[in-house]
Amino acid sequence: YPPGSTFKVVTAAAALASGVVTDPDAPTAAPFPYVMPGTTTPLVNDTAACDRPGLSLDAAMTASCNSVLGYLGVRTGLDRMVAMAEDFGFNDPKLDMPVRPVRSNFDTGMNQSQLALSSIGQFDTAATPLVMAMVAAGVANDGTVMRPQLVDRLTRSDGTTVELMKPQVYRKAMTPAVAGQVRKLMTDVVENGTGGNARIAGAVVGGKTGTAQHGVDNSGTPYAWFISWAKPAGSDVVPPVAVAVVVADSDATDVTGGALAAPIARSVMRAVLGG
Repeated sequence: YPPGSTFKVVTAAAALASGVVTDPDAPTAAPFPYVMPGTTTPLVNDTAACDRPGLSLDAAMTASCNSVLGYLGVRTGLDRMVAMAEDFGFNDPKLDMPVRPVRSNFDTGMNQSQLALSSIGQFDTAATPLVMAMVAAGVANDGTVMRPQLVDRLTRSDGTTVELMKPQVYRKAMTPAVAGQVRKLMTDVVENGTGGNARIAGAVVGGKTGTAQHGVDNSGTPYAWFISWAKPAGSDVVPPVAVAVVVADSDATDVTGGALAAPIARSVMRAVLGG
């Protein structure tokens, strides 16, 4: 599936890790309108809150601004964008668990206009829910991305353990400091932006919505995405749950990640937290 705006978490992480953005709350040099390099086509936003120059990364993530994140993806550059995407599992044909999912894609050869679109989860960018869950979990886990596992332990018929599966590190996508900045961006999305339907009383929730266009001339029903993590409020522990939800072929009147996918993610996270 095209991940849409959920991929902006990867773009934000790459921009922060590379130093293109040093303060998420400071104004950026993002222009408005942002005309994609080599074209006469502006990158259009879905809300008027995005339609002004100089928005901070935090404001752009909260309102899910295509123009700002597309601009920052191009500023970050293809090599650094590819590296960050691959640290989260993109372009890995052997990401087994043990069943091999479809390979998630972030193109390694693009011009700048294609990179702008890819930085907001469009063009040829494609992701499985597994890889987008790895994105959320990696941010929650201080930047360390774990290899996904389906089996916790092997047991005998009497219930005794034969083998306990050990956690395995997949990649270190970013420093703990950068991961903390991205977590703050994601909590602001839930508290102040498009992810409000994922709020859980007594918990800190970070998330990112996505509504991905597809089909000829975007004629298909959009895919509604939400990726997130959660932990009990006031706790310093690593969030114990990370979720990726994609809703396809919905017949709802409001097909957006915030309206359709966020409530599903909230239910899963609340169940894990014991709420």
